[in-house]
Amino acid sequence: MADLTKLPQPAAGCLPNGVTDQHGKNAFEVRFGTATVEAVKTGSVTHPTNGDEGLADKSGTFTKCLMQKSFGVVDPGAFALFKAALASGNPTDFEKPGLLGGTRKLNGPLGSFALTLSGTDSQGFGDPIVPKPPSVSSKEYATELVELYWASLLRDVPFTEYETNSTAIAAAKELTQLKAHYAGPLEGGEVTPHLLFRGGFNGAKAKYFAGEEFGPYISQFCIRPTNLGVQPIDQRMQTFAAGMDYMTDLAEWQNVQSGVSTPTTTAPIPLDPQRRYMHNGRGLGTFTHQDELYQAYFVAYLALNTLGVGPNPTSPYIGFKQQQPFGTFGGPDIAATLAAVARVAINAVWYQKWLVHLRHRPESGGGLVHLKKTGAGVTDAQVDPIVLNSAALHLSHLRNGSYLLSQAFPEGSPAHPAYPTGHGTVGGACITVLKFFFDGDAAIVNPLEPSADGLMLEPYNGTDAGKMTVNGELHKLAHNISFGHGIHGGIHWRSDTDYSILLGEAVALSFLQDQAFTYQENIAVKLTKLDGTSTTIKNF
Repeated sequence: MADLTKLPQPAAGCLPNGVTDQHGKNAFEVRFGTATVEAVKTGSVTHPTNGDEGLADKSGTFTKCLMQKSFGVVDPGAFALFKAALASGNPTDFEKPGLLGGTRKLNGPLGSFALTLSGTDSQGFGDPIVPKPPSVSSKEYATELVELYWASLLRDVPFTEYETNSTAIAAAKELTQLKAHYAGPLEGGEVTPHLLFRGGFNGAKAKYFAGEEFGPYISQFCIRPTNLGVQPIDQRMQTFAAGMDYMTDLAEWQNVQSGVSTPTTTAPIPLDPQRRYMHNGRGLGTFTHQDELYQAYFVAYLALNTLGVGPNPTSPYIGFKQQQPFGTFGGPDIAATLAAVARVAINAVWYQKWLVHLRHRPESGGGLVHLKKTGAGVTDAQVDPIVLNSAALHLSHLRNGSYLLSQAFPEGSPAHPAYPTGHGTVGGACITVLKFFFDGDAAIVNPLEPSADGLMLEPYNGTDAGKMTVNGELHKLAHNISFGHGIHGGIHWRSDTDYSILLGEAVALSFLQDQAFTYQENIAVKLTKLDGTSTTIKNF
């Protein structure tokens, strides 16, 4: 049985009158104890920022949909209203006239103020889990932007062709030249086509996200057929039509920054009539344009069952002879925990987005580059010559006729700040939940990959096929979905995703530890964290 004495105990007389049965007392004590443990002392958590908001014209800060003064520059009065609303948290302050430039609405800023019933409250996660992102003038920022220009050029190239595609090879070569400022994974000191747009770090954090480098770019959980009850899910989908990129015209770009609706932003996005497996950047981007934020991880849960992956070896039910899991450690528990932790994760990342960082979107970075290269406008923000002189920018200009960063969606990014990502934080939280319930070290048997046209699945015969594990494919899944929304869609920076997944893991671990005390079973469940170390969720 869960030992509630391991939690802080309420003082005598704290128990509400009339609660005399033991179950009722336990229900009160678990709420009191977990809330006491999770309480965060004021000032104990730091939230450093990159300083971009200090620019006088705020051109390095998220101001999308606010009234704009000129290209890349917000109206000062609108920004003052915006900051006042964020400071007060009063819903009516976000409704004041003079705030927005068009009809597009800000996306849920009040979520950043939401309170949490399980796990650490949103304000309790800060540095080093969520460090300050690169500043707009840094070489790291410019390198992330170079990577995004390459991704925009490769949206329609199948991942299976990266190692022979000339553009992918050129992208890997340029990012290798920038490796002093590039945060992603390296192989032999280089960015290779095989590692292009994969998640992870180099240097001191190179061991994070272990196993993601093995196998196809696409996680098995993105493509494996499964079932929701008796309803089959083959995981093929309709993607956006190839070659449809947006926001490469300065006037259209400015309308989007102002939140002004245009025929382009309101028209349906043309679709490929053929259903395909996710096999390129555009397919991943399409999936994330309308997905429920924990959808991919719920489907992964179904696929884990279809693949016959067993429970976490430290599950309490491993030792039971006459009981099977159901409402605890069974399907209802797993499905509900995924949804519940996703809600907590999204509010935790919303706190970071709106109340701490206000990082602007890559489309704004592309706007700064365009203004600098063409002289169409002037801003206080300056970007490093690394991106201004890059091969990626040159090729993008040849294709699109401007220096703006093309977007996969006509409206560009959602109307909320960039750092960290919602998709990534939910992803980090949900894969941690799946590690808690399932055997993360289990091997992936007979791995598959999509064909170059995405119409069928084929055996994956790479020499690293035998190294693929459940945990590695979960790490890959979180990056696939978040990078699909971000790097491939053009709406997020690399650092947005990597650190959001770490944030999501921290959210889930605190959530699961609180939930552990609601179980009647004695549990000491071990799982492997994203940094390769192990941790135990215990209730006795």
